[in-house]
Amino acid sequence: MPPRDTRRPDRVAEAVREEIATIIAEGVKDPRVTGFVTVTGVEMSRDLAEAMVFVSIYAEEPARTDTLEGLQGIAPTLRSRIGRALRLRLAPRLTFKLDDSIARAARIDALLNSVKPADPAPEGTGSGGLEPGDANG
Repeated sequence: MPPRDTRRPDRVAEAVREEIATIIAEGVKDPRVTGFVTVTGVEMSRDLAEAMVFVSIYAEEPARTDTLEGLQGIAPTLRSRIGRALRLRLAPRLTFKLDDSIARAARIDALLNSVKPADPAPEGTGSGGLEPGDANG
């Protein structure tokens, strides 16, 4: 029996991510899917039967929830398209989950930018080092 390819779920996950991103970019017919949707990642089960699809949705909160529900609603259609496009014997069941890491990072960045930086010491003062021309240097 050949050794089990442990990288296959990762390769299939990346292919599924690309395919879903392409389908969403082309436009989906569910009116609940609004805002800017980015597929940030996919985690596959070892048997390739389940795929957890992480999405970032740039929209206000009610629209974000509606978009996530809309994506879950079109999951069976996406599943069949992915199965055909990737020529998988069994297309994975898709579950969508909101990935808020991008929003968290943007919030942290905004907080860091809002903190006023301390005034740096003027050059040549308070450095604790020797100045050019010092006799002991």
